[in-house]
Amino acid sequence: MSGGPTVQITDSMDTVNEVNDENVEDIVDPWTVQSSNAKGVDYDKLIKRFGSSKIDESLLNRFEKIAASRGQKVHPFIKRGLFFSHRDLDHILSLHEQGKHFYLYTGRGPSSAAMHMGHLIPFMTTRYLQKLFDVPVVIQLTDDEKFLWKDLQLEECFGLSRENTKDIIACGFDPEKTFIFSDLSYIGSCKEFYWNMKRIEKLVTFNQVKGIFGFGDSDCIGKISFPAIQAAPSFSSSFPHIFNGRTDIPCLIPCAIDQDPYFRMTRDVAPRLHLSKPALMHSVFFPALQGAQTKMSASDPTSSVFLTDTLAQIKKKINKYAFSGGRDTIEEHRKYGGDCEVDVSFQYLQFFLDDDDELEQIRKDYSSGALLTGELKQKLIKILQELVGHHQAERAKVTEEVINYFWRTDKYACSEKYPPLPKGSDKKKKKKGTPKTKEATDEIGNLKVTRETT
Repeated sequence: MSGGPTVQITDSMDTVNEVNDENVEDIVDPWTVQSSNAKGVDYDKLIKRFGSSKIDESLLNRFEKIAASRGQKVHPFIKRGLFFSHRDLDHILSLHEQGKHFYLYTGRGPSSAAMHMGHLIPFMTTRYLQKLFDVPVVIQLTDDEKFLWKDLQLEECFGLSRENTKDIIACGFDPEKTFIFSDLSYIGSCKEFYWNMKRIEKLVTFNQVKGIFGFGDSDCIGKISFPAIQAAPSFSSSFPHIFNGRTDIPCLIPCAIDQDPYFRMTRDVAPRLHLSKPALMHSVFFPALQGAQTKMSASDPTSSVFLTDTLAQIKKKINKYAFSGGRDTIEEHRKYGGDCEVDVSFQYLQFFLDDDDELEQIRKDYSSGALLTGELKQKLIKILQELVGHHQAERAKVTEEVINYFWRTDKYACSEKYPPLPKGSDKKKKKKGTPKTKEATDEIGNLKVTRETT
């Protein structure tokens, strides 16, 4: 889900590019993430611009209660604010508390055979949520997107989907409740998915797509229609082998916030299709080794720790490339301490060190100067080597037969939980239980700009 034009942050369905008069703005869109601040993107500003809501203490308390009832703990990604923003997450938690159904949807744009650590974040989170809520997961591989945006042949893109599937399966998804699909393979075999695409395409104008995604006159028509393909999995009727044609099963999408423009568009279209708006959980960006001003790139091997790296490569990359928040000399560092807000090694530990007490002690020691940069890097190297080593061992177990099982389109056993509704019962004028969203409308040029404010 990357590769394409560079546009500045957009607000909503009919938005145009926006320029900050005071400072150089962060650039955040489905293809480019860039900040002029060494601390990275200002996420509070993103929440305001995107019209999303902060994952606050009340939502965290509800997560705690649900997790405790199932003998689990809240995942560190959620507890530490690495998933920081949402749309209608409160509604999804209410559905679970009421014993009602929903499913999870996430995805991957397969542009290379080797995935990096940043790619794991949505999959690790989605796997945790699958276990916590005991719900189905659909995972879209947008190989068609990569064909349109990258210098790749269709056969290459499809092959990358098969390779990336191995890494996704290695995250531990439940094979009885997880459907992984390649767009190049699934869409042609499922008319329900294709029909949903067509319905979405009919409701989104070219002007709107240009405003949201920054497409220009020289972009191929495939790019212009692609957003409808990424939107379609938001609707349960796109997966008849799981939901038996049901149109009333909502979904929750864990993703990085750069993917939000796709789903703002989807949320605008959903009520006109008499379908539930997808709910979202937004994560912060996993920073490049060179610093938080940009995210990792699969095309730059020095910016990332890849899941195929050897133990020696991981050690070399962290020691050589991981941006340090330490001082120029040991004496200065001991006196003034390091800056955890810009230190990449500490930021990575926030993702992958499970022990909260140990993480806090490292923060105190590094900030006070008691812990040196080299010592901090050694702690990270050990954790990443263990994590990548375990992932590689799990990936090695994934055969072509296992891939085919996750890609199957025959009836899933869990489909029994979603019996077909009586004919016509899903055609309601208003979706019951769907949370209302306030909208602010402005005029920019000849376009009406609608911004969600919930």
